[in-house]
Amino acid sequence: QVQLVESGGGLVQPGGSLRLSCAASGFTLNYYAIGWFRQAPGKEREGVSCISSSVGSTYYADSVKGRFTISRDNVKNTVYLQMNSLKPEDTAVYYCAMGTKSCGSYYKGYGMDYWGKGTLVTVSS
Repeated sequence: QVQLVESGGGLVQPGGSLRLSCAASGFTLNYYAIGWFRQAPGKEREGVSCISSSVGSTYYADSVKGRFTISRDNVKNTVYLQMNSLKPEDTAVYYCAMGTKSCGSYYKGYGMDYWGKGTLVTVSS
């Protein structure tokens, strides 16, 4: 059965770093688009980053460009989100999701086929 499990969230000070993991089971993630999304209380879900299948093209929201990096480990069947220079506004529940289309097809994650349950990231001093 297809499953995505996020991990790596926690409490970090502004300017700190965290690495989130999205472990896939039931499918080989190399053949799909994997996106990271986040949602803070009272706010809409927003796209953070996405990595495409095959060549592994990556995409980032303007708010995280230069600070976050998405990567894929095909051996471990895991996608990572390295988050550096974290800001309080990065505080949210972070979700990974899988889709069969290209990364550019998923506005705010709509149409993604499978979702993880999320991991909480809190950036505060």
